[in-house]
Amino acid sequence: MKRISLKWPLIISSSTLAILIFIVPLYGATVYSFKGAGGKGHSWANYQWLIHQDGFAPALLTSLKLAVLAALFNLFLMVPTMVYLNLRGQKFKSIVDFLCILPLIIPVVSLAIGAQVAMPDFLQNTEYELVFFFVIIALPYTYRALDTSLQTVPLKTLVEASRSLGASWSVTIIRVIVPAIRSGITGAVFLTFALSIGEYTITSLLHWETFPTWTVVAGQQNILGAIAISVFSFVSAIALLTVISLFSKKGDQRVEVDE
Repeated sequence: MKRISLKWPLIISSSTLAILIFIVPLYGATVYSFKGAGGKGHSWANYQWLIHQDGFAPALLTSLKLAVLAALFNLFLMVPTMVYLNLRGQKFKSIVDFLCILPLIIPVVSLAIGAQVAMPDFLQNTEYELVFFFVIIALPYTYRALDTSLQTVPLKTLVEASRSLGASWSVTIIRVIVPAIRSGITGAVFLTFALSIGEYTITSLLHWETFPTWTVVAGQQNILGAIAISVFSFVSAIALLTVISLFSKKGDQRVEVDE
């Protein structure tokens, strides 16, 4: 009875706090984004203005392309690394953990200017250099998501069973480990994608036009349009998260049926 009496006040207070901090400002921004000319009436004018602005489609497509590449490269780099650390490289885990935390410590200005010089010549002065910066800033979150997911599965048993049946390491990772840690991979993909598509500081320092840098310039021309941009970005992120979650659930159901 004590647990029940303490549970409901906590739920009510948390819900109230979420409404005050999150839902009310979002509702206000959404209402203002539909304001008509001169703040009178409601219409789609601000969203029509957003879509017809010069550079909207190219900037959005550039950000989406770089975010997808960053998410894929991050998985290609971190999944085998985390499998090795949890399977045989426990003594190196603290070192990798420290290295993955560094992007939270090193100032973004130093990271952008210093790391750019260290990149290969064929990547410098191309927009694809941003992919590597996005991967770096997502490392702290990707590491935690994958590590937590790997610790919840019997990794050693899965690997030994797969290898004893003649599967190679690549097949073991792709067809055995990846389905087992699908939730962690989904979280890592979403975090990398969200950080990449919303990154402003590095892209502005390196003078590339992505969706965040474009929104800053475009939003200065129209205050209601700037609010529409914010609502559009938020709704797009929620829609993306929903799609990724549905894909993950379908994948989990497919794995259960196969088993």
